[in-house]
Amino acid sequence: MGADGQQIGIVSIQEAIGRAQELDLDLVEVAPQANPPVCRIMDYGKFKYERDVRQKEARKKQARVEVKEMKMRPKIDPHDYATKKGHIERFLKQGARVKVTIMFRGREMAHTELGRKLLDRLTADLQELATVDANPKLDGRNMVMVLAPLKRPPARGAKDDSQDEAPAEVAEPAAMAQPRATEQAGGA
Repeated sequence: MGADGQQIGIVSIQEAIGRAQELDLDLVEVAPQANPPVCRIMDYGKFKYERDVRQKEARKKQARVEVKEMKMRPKIDPHDYATKKGHIERFLKQGARVKVTIMFRGREMAHTELGRKLLDRLTADLQELATVDANPKLDGRNMVMVLAPLKRPPARGAKDDSQDEAPAEVAEPAAMAQPRATEQAGGA
């Protein structure tokens, strides 16, 4: 293939290298497994640069899923439970997944159903914000469950509303400043 994308046809290697050197470009083998092998005349350095730029842009657009962890005990106080639940809600609203760990000590291992009840209660309390990504399971002395945030398009609309309010606030002080300037001009 030529530099402009046109097919040249089957030519010898020497002729292809000659054409590439005339145009001050590189001869790059695109499909070595084809019969005969397919080569292309191109600026290979520019090609690599553009490929790297595309990959960098793709990485920027890629959403990284953050996993936060919240640890609890089976005999947690109601106020402590509410506080930790509030932290979990905040994490979920930020779009992070939350790993909830119930830690058992000593004789508490005989009553793992208390930890299961606590996780079920948390799931019920957060059902409008999250779904259970990994069901509760016992891992040594810990019971682990992962919550994933629900996809919510209206939340983005709420952000747009807050952006609409910001210019109105900026316009208000400017309107207040104009009468003062007029008063000063009239008094001078």
